[in-house]
Amino acid sequence: MHSSLRKFLPLLLLALAAVLLVAACGSGNSAKAVPAGSIAIVGDQAISKSSFDQLLKQAKANYEAQQQTFPSVGTPEYESVKTAIVKGLVQQAEWVQEGAVMGLKVSDQELQKRLVDFKQQYFQGDEARYKAALGQKGITDQDVRDEISARILSEKIYKAVIGKVKLTDAEIKAYYEKNKAQFAQPESREVRHILVKKKALADKIYNQLKGGADFAKLAEKYSIDTGTKVNGGKYTAYKGKSVAPFDKFVFAAKTGDLSKPVHTTFGWHVIEVLGDIKPPSTTPLADAKPQIRATLLPTKQKAALRKWVADVKEKYKDEISYAPGYAPAQQAAGTTTG
Repeated sequence: MHSSLRKFLPLLLLALAAVLLVAACGSGNSAKAVPAGSIAIVGDQAISKSSFDQLLKQAKANYEAQQQTFPSVGTPEYESVKTAIVKGLVQQAEWVQEGAVMGLKVSDQELQKRLVDFKQQYFQGDEARYKAALGQKGITDQDVRDEISARILSEKIYKAVIGKVKLTDAEIKAYYEKNKAQFAQPESREVRHILVKKKALADKIYNQLKGGADFAKLAEKYSIDTGTKVNGGKYTAYKGKSVAPFDKFVFAAKTGDLSKPVHTTFGWHVIEVLGDIKPPSTTPLADAKPQIRATLLPTKQKAALRKWVADVKEKYKDEISYAPGYAPAQQAAGTTTG
């Protein structure tokens, strides 16, 4: 497969897994018969054999691209590939139907815009190159559209599910109280410094500062510490969090002291102490809230996604029927045929 297509169009199972955690689909004891030309039926949606065949072709192309031999039919390795494809298609059918229940669908305009963006990103908008890449591996434009549509839908489901996840003030406070040690701050001191690579330059800067030169201007001109130079070299130093020679000077000096060049693994520092040492403290809950939210919210969102996937699996587990030879091995005994 063309490298661009291979990156954008992996097996559907993997494409969906990039957005939501993939869960194994449920087995089925549905009384519905599998229509002719289909490998399974999920709820009211049949999965065509042509969809399976196309993904199997993509799987073979991926093996070839990696210079690997595709497993022979009947081998455990082949069954593993087949099962992955079937499960991906079953899950897609579940999500399409569940998305409809949630009021989510992919419009023609959304699909077309994403397709145009895809062609622009990978083929610079060249339609001929796009079609040539499809033709090389027998992939159709409709295959691409189906893949993009599945991706857009999964993204919408993801946003809808996590959009309902909220963190309460009570949850944030409980985390804060339980993990107060995380928010303890050691002694601190306001300082400013200029960091350079060569001692000769550090000596020159030190002498200029002793002669009354403007610290902020020298920091802006010479310092290689991009995080502090824009602030005239200023920042808050916390005891034990800086490299040892730097830390030793800062917390032993008097307010207003200017260091001779101090060597660390980063280079040579000229340091000026701006304020007295502040005692250890604990970050207040109000200030800690953004950090706590950034910690808790993704975890809660992932839990909501896992629950959604599990709920969908449970909902459809008795509404799946497989054509002979397509049920996952552990479910084959309960397969319903058409």
